[in-house]
Amino acid sequence: MKRWIDRLRLLGKLAVEDLWHDRKVSFCIAASLVAVIAPLLLLFGLKHGVVSQLQDELLRDPRNLEVKMLSSGNFDDAWIQRLQQVPETGFAIGQTRSLNTQADLLIGMQRFVENAEILPTQAGDPLLNTPLSALQGNDVILSAMAAQRLQAKAGDSVRLRAMRRLEGVSERGEINLNVVAVLDAARFGRAAGFIAPALLLSLEHFRDGYQVPAFGIDTGKPLGTLQPLYARARIYARDIDSVAPLEHWLTAQNIQTTSRLADIDNVKAINRVLGLIFGVIAAAALTGCIASLVGAFLANIDRKRKSLAVLRLLGFSSPAVAGFVILQATVLSLIGYAGGLAFYLVGSQLFDRLLGSSQGTGAFICHITLWHGLAALLLSLFVAVLVALIGAVRAISIQPAESLREL
Repeated sequence: MKRWIDRLRLLGKLAVEDLWHDRKVSFCIAASLVAVIAPLLLLFGLKHGVVSQLQDELLRDPRNLEVKMLSSGNFDDAWIQRLQQVPETGFAIGQTRSLNTQADLLIGMQRFVENAEILPTQAGDPLLNTPLSALQGNDVILSAMAAQRLQAKAGDSVRLRAMRRLEGVSERGEINLNVVAVLDAARFGRAAGFIAPALLLSLEHFRDGYQVPAFGIDTGKPLGTLQPLYARARIYARDIDSVAPLEHWLTAQNIQTTSRLADIDNVKAINRVLGLIFGVIAAAALTGCIASLVGAFLANIDRKRKSLAVLRLLGFSSPAVAGFVILQATVLSLIGYAGGLAFYLVGSQLFDRLLGSSQGTGAFICHITLWHGLAALLLSLFVAVLVALIGAVRAISIQPAESLREL
């Protein structure tokens, strides 16, 4: 075992020293690798960066994952649970009729919001994107606009006021809510309050003329065993690839929907086009690189026929001579990859600095991941070894006697 390692170490030492002895030729071969690797890394970095940026922008805006129901119906808890269990569903919660999703919010007599949107929320709501969305009881999360008009902040108490007309008499119900959080303005642009689903159902029952003591009024029909029914649902797909199948699932149940599927398809189309362009350019570059390296290695082997014959004469076997050629190709490919990676790092910083400062492109990113870098390294080694194997066949055919003919 030790003898085999010593032989491998000797072979590696001879390969490196021979490359250094012919450093001008070695530099030219390594430079040809850099000329291919650096542009490909930059091109792939641009493709990956642009597509990743577009996808991140889609994911940052939860409205791109939303599938809106245009038609109303009567959906019970069982249907909502079945919707939540659809693999493409990321979040779904029942909503009452549009008329019952509006109420007044007020603090005192001077600070109020008329007809604010009252929406249900629960844990995992992508629109709110906060663990505080798991509301309990009379908790409420205010939108930035509603909080601004009410001059409210987390910890304050606001009143929710709803009006109804029962048997010709106008009635006003009120309930106190505890503000647990205020949304960022980018999350929801209108005046709204997000409450627990049970509280929203109570608001609908109050509006429908039922007796809801929480609103401070004892009149109305008794609730009894009234089962909750929802007019629609607020639905978000698990990811951008799930929007289309989720919309198809709803359409199959005769539910009219709308979504931002066109924007998502545009990003996917850009990804396909860039992928095709990159693939064609990469294939052309790799073909030219392989042809160039084959010619360079074969010419280098022909130039070193006498040296390789001397190795055979000194006792190096055919596999050892082939390993000598493959080791040199591996070293050159590592040098070429390192040079290409260095040029990529400089070029990517230049792209980000120049294009990122442009008003037309905004935040521009040219980058590759660690796995992309490893894949490029393995591809470089594979191409170098493949070419070296062609040269190794030529080297193995060299006979030891060739070193004696010129003596």
